[in-house]
Amino acid sequence: MISITQDEEQRYLQLQEMALDFARHGNVFELSKMIDAGLNIDLCDTKGNTLLMLASYNNQEEVVTYLIQNNASIDKRNDRGQTPLAGVCFKGYLNIVKILVENGANKYANNGMGTTPITFASLFGHKDIYEYLTNNKRNKFYTWLNTSMFYIKSLFK
Repeated sequence: MISITQDEEQRYLQLQEMALDFARHGNVFELSKMIDAGLNIDLCDTKGNTLLMLASYNNQEEVVTYLIQNNASIDKRNDRGQTPLAGVCFKGYLNIVKILVENGANKYANNGMGTTPITFASLFGHKDIYEYLTNNKRNKFYTWLNTSMFYIKSLFK
């Protein structure tokens, strides 16, 4: 087993933080150099958010595309059981939703208490995302549920 010094370990932690920040802020050039040098493409922060989750949640389309093309786990959950697609459906970035779904993200994945990315799109009023996610395969129950959610939400405006 190789032992590393405390300084080396601290530097490695700093490099991980830099990579997470590159994903958040869209610096695909620097992030790609780190991944090409061997950094785990599914690196997580202290809350279990992967590079893909952070890039998706911050609408960093170029980074999302790069990570997917380099085999990032598209449905890897964070510590709260949420997938990148669910996070984006909460935030409302249709462009990122399309990239994730077109690359195999599970739009029916349970993200806790039976909520799916479709549910998040509906609950947070992202009708364009809801329509995109339900357009390809209509599910009568989800259609009824989400129509009801839009109606209920309109009562509180």
